[in-house]
Amino acid sequence: MTLWSGRMSTGPEDSMMAYTASIDFDQRLARYDIAGSIAHVHGLGRAHILSEEEIAVLIDALSKVRSEIDGATFALVASDEDIHTAIERRVTEIAGDTGAKLHTGRSRNDQVATALRLYARVVTTEIIAQVINLQSVLLERAREAGSIYLPGYTHLQRAQPVLLAHQLLAHGWALGRDVDRLRSSRERLNVSPLGAGALGGSSLPLDPEGVAHELGFTRNFENSIDAVSDRDFVAELLFDLALLGVHLSRIGEEIVIYSSEEFGFYLLADGWSTGSSMLPQKKNPDVAELARGKSGRMIGHLAGFLATLKSLPLAYNRDLQEDKEPLFDAVVQTERALVALSGLIASLEFQTIRMQAAADSESLVATDLAEYLVGKGIPFRQAHALVGDLVRRSISSATSLKLLVIESPHFDDDAGALFVPGSSVTRRASPGGGGTAPVADQIIAFADLVERERLENS
Repeated sequence: MTLWSGRMSTGPEDSMMAYTASIDFDQRLARYDIAGSIAHVHGLGRAHILSEEEIAVLIDALSKVRSEIDGATFALVASDEDIHTAIERRVTEIAGDTGAKLHTGRSRNDQVATALRLYARVVTTEIIAQVINLQSVLLERAREAGSIYLPGYTHLQRAQPVLLAHQLLAHGWALGRDVDRLRSSRERLNVSPLGAGALGGSSLPLDPEGVAHELGFTRNFENSIDAVSDRDFVAELLFDLALLGVHLSRIGEEIVIYSSEEFGFYLLADGWSTGSSMLPQKKNPDVAELARGKSGRMIGHLAGFLATLKSLPLAYNRDLQEDKEPLFDAVVQTERALVALSGLIASLEFQTIRMQAAADSESLVATDLAEYLVGKGIPFRQAHALVGDLVRRSISSATSLKLLVIESPHFDDDAGALFVPGSSVTRRASPGGGGTAPVADQIIAFADLVERERLENS
């Protein structure tokens, strides 16, 4: 029997139920629904709608249902549309007529919205913790990298030598913005919809503020129509996770490239690689590739859900049932990606000789040469043109750039020292840059950031 069977002369068609039911995927909201129901019962008690005896009976029944769910003994029946109706049905089986009072002053509209917000609050906190863990891995690897340097790239063309630590922490700072966004979204979603009813509240003397406080919400709703129709928090989380996925995709792409034989900067650990079913020599960076590939899935969830929300009339519409599957999947995929990438990065073996040999290419000294001329009073654009001409002549004549610099009347004898392997990195002294001194400061600042994030998320 459905919750709305009194209105209908016949029961629902099986095909209709199969299409509209959400029980297959919303069972993960069970413990949040029970938490909301317990707070609702306490609120009905404070409003003197339920007696102390009825409160005790309902809390006991809800506790038994929670134990059944935790112990995997909770049995579904054909009429269970969703986990919320399933729980109420079971509570009524246990508590009898008193169980039928559980839904007093409540609609599935505010009930489901409450459970989803409780779920979102918890998983956001968990994901933040996993992002911080990945940042910690990047920080530790940056510390281990020490003075190792490699080419920095623009347009995937060698640009300037930078410390490997600088490259690793570039990803760490981007993840810091993800943490900040997730924390901000968590703050906005921390609003209780319970008491909004179907859309207009109730004639009963409910206690939305007390219920909100019991559930740990920072505030309760201001407008009952908005409370049951608002899914901004789902869209925000999908955006946060999509952008986090983009950042993880960028890390994945870098690992794919750097671990290729053509680059040879990273060596993948066997435990974080896969082989080929046909090619015996292969070691494939599947974790990195999936981090790259699944970002498209995350973007699709966001785009699809925004399209669902577009032009929906107030207040609740069944379209909003489509909030759960994209959010649930985005959460699962994000959590798996963060754990896998943390393991992959922690186990990478840096190929120092290969990286530094690539960074010691003569052409990567070009910017240092131009800045050397600037130090002699030559305007930068003129210095840029002079060095560019030397680079062009070096390539066209297969002549050493260092030799051309030594022979050039624009450079003094000390200019040859600019070509000493590794010296270019030590000259990157500007704040936030990729050289020895600023990266040492950056490691301290990033460590402070990670510690603050961890404290704020505890």
